[in-house]
Amino acid sequence: MAFNGIKFDTSVPGMVPWEIVTIYFIVGLAIVFYFARRFGLKSFTTIDLVYIAVGAAFSVVWEFYIGSFIGRFLPSTPFIGVGFWGRMFILLVVAALVRKPGTGILSLLIFNILSDLFFYGFGGEPMYTIYEALTYGLFLDLVIVASRGKLFGIGYKSGNGSSVATRTVVGLAILEGVIIGILFAIPDPIFYLGFFRPLISGAIVNWATIQFDFLAFIPGDVIIGILGALAGQRIAKAVGQ
Repeated sequence: MAFNGIKFDTSVPGMVPWEIVTIYFIVGLAIVFYFARRFGLKSFTTIDLVYIAVGAAFSVVWEFYIGSFIGRFLPSTPFIGVGFWGRMFILLVVAALVRKPGTGILSLLIFNILSDLFFYGFGGEPMYTIYEALTYGLFLDLVIVASRGKLFGIGYKSGNGSSVATRTVVGLAILEGVIIGILFAIPDPIFYLGFFRPLISGAIVNWATIQFDFLAFIPGDVIIGILGALAGQRIAKAVGQ
């Protein structure tokens, strides 16, 4: 059975079982929505949607045009991903400005639609959109929920309601940036190479490549995670948040 270029091949040797991926999606989404309601996190405002839409659009411009151009002058290696790093940086700034569950998923949903419209085409959809939104996007939303809407220490108060020291807030931003950086190193090797690519095209799964890529992605993603967190913190402060 095939649909829109998707083979739905679940028998490729070594691929991540579809049951595990499905359970992750269900549990991850349930956690985001449950704790979003429990913590009383608010829904999107118009300005939130503007931030998300503009960020997603600029991410497309960066990844497929600016980043792609810069990448021509750099070595082709898993250790360097200028296009992805730019998208990640922009996404973290948007998340810092919005700080509400769903920011990551919606940002990646819009990013993927625009990418299909202007670059990829719609072959393989909706699998690529599911992959982007429910890995990178969901990971970011889980961190937002874990921070109770105070991502990168923005709006964080001490137990008595007073402001905390700048050093503490910066430390929170760095810590969360590191966590996001490590999380963002997971989807491409494990979810895409280990599941979505064989599911869509029947491609061979090579766990040596998956392990190498995962470890290769971590340093750069962590650095961009920290830079994006600190930049988002400053930009949020500059706009009065």
